[in-house]
Amino acid sequence: MTITTNAGGHRIRSIYFHIHLVSDSTGETLVGISRASCAQYQHGLAVEHLHALVRSEQQLEKALISIRGFPGVVFYTLVNQKRRRRLEQKCAELNIPAVSVLDPSLATLGRYLGAPMSSEVGAQRTMDAEYFSRMGALDFAMTHDDGQNIDGLVEADIILLGVSRTSKTPTCIYLANRGFKTGNIPLVPGTNLPDHIMCLSKPLIVGLVSSPDRIVQIRRNRLTSLGDKPDTDYVDKQKVRSEMMQAKRLFAKHKWPIVDVTRRSIEETSARIINLFQDRSSQ
Repeated sequence: MTITTNAGGHRIRSIYFHIHLVSDSTGETLVGISRASCAQYQHGLAVEHLHALVRSEQQLEKALISIRGFPGVVFYTLVNQKRRRRLEQKCAELNIPAVSVLDPSLATLGRYLGAPMSSEVGAQRTMDAEYFSRMGALDFAMTHDDGQNIDGLVEADIILLGVSRTSKTPTCIYLANRGFKTGNIPLVPGTNLPDHIMCLSKPLIVGLVSSPDRIVQIRRNRLTSLGDKPDTDYVDKQKVRSEMMQAKRLFAKHKWPIVDVTRRSIEETSARIINLFQDRSSQ
């Protein structure tokens, strides 16, 4: 047991527990579901054990040794019925809860479609056109990061604008993983945006904003990590507030939608931007 502080600043008693994620694919689905679930229980601190690419009896036995040594909760996605039954049987013997996280979704889809599932391991990771589209979008994001190759932004789906430390780059990378060609341009005091950016019609241009206090905090941490002096105009609260006001006026002038990232995760920010993109596309 340990004492932690939650988002509201309250001290709570937390208990460490083990959670095993057993997958015959990369395990990304399990990791996402596990972390989203665990986030709802502030008194529990999960020690995550990922057993990915479990595609043989030997690999399963190795996972079972870990489960036996560190009992807790098991989430799994296994297509092979023999290995699935072995995992379920062993967990039952150890009195360890085991949950097949995709079963409810697969059962619902099966009833709706009136068809059996393919039982193909890693089916969602087939290297099809969509996969290569995501890779192309990721390459685009890296090539057009932080104001690079501005002329090429005419081909973008989305362009993010914002002052320093408004999470432009990680948001671009996340959107690229969803297949959106995204670039970003930093708003630097005393520097104007290139004129042709104002005239672009294809890309959705979105302004990212945050509270000045949050920006100052992130910038200070950044300077400290780089070993720089944390007492420059870069972290002056009044100057940061002025930067943010100028950015907001720019976004309002051009009627670009604004997303406040102060209390949003990268995933939440991206989801909001995708909604804006889809709303515009449907008009």
